[in-house]
Amino acid sequence: MIGAVLAGGKSRRFGEDKLLFEINGKPLVLHTIERLEGCSSIKKVIIVASPQNREAMEEFGYEVVVDDLTIGPISGVYSALSLGDAFVVGGDMPSLIPEFIDYIIKQFNNSGKIACVPRWSNGYLEPLHAAYSKNFRDILEERIEKGLYKLGDAISSAKNVCYIKIEDLPLGWRESFFNVNKKEDLHRIMQ
Repeated sequence: MIGAVLAGGKSRRFGEDKLLFEINGKPLVLHTIERLEGCSSIKKVIIVASPQNREAMEEFGYEVVVDDLTIGPISGVYSALSLGDAFVVGGDMPSLIPEFIDYIIKQFNNSGKIACVPRWSNGYLEPLHAAYSKNFRDILEERIEKGLYKLGDAISSAKNVCYIKIEDLPLGWRESFFNVNKKEDLHRIMQ
């Protein structure tokens, strides 16, 4: 399965391109990629970039897919799925837990569903820590054409989704969902 790192955001709350911000001597996005590469189920890592940051992302030596739509995570996932089934994460998720990702991919492969998404008991989804079939791209395309850009709503509208109940999983795996939004968040990973 492809590991797709979404790297097309604008980093408004961070104040600068957070994915290029160096933490312990390397850019944030590389911390995320290294964790993803630690997954036995991931055969190839790609970066989904915006047209504006394509060149910066190409510097890391990974295949870069450009999200020309840049309408949010929905178009990033849409772009990633052009290459096949993918496990999608945000580029600002440096605490990914490879065992958890492998678990989700195994559930996805065994389920035969169009997507496998972690879900909290209150219904909140973790769509940027999920496995998607390339066939989910058709659903995304239809929603994008209608101007419906919320990835969570696209997932909820699909009838063939595997949901993983987060509360039933090891407590430590929840750290995998952590993402950096503001500079204050960096203390969690700089220790």
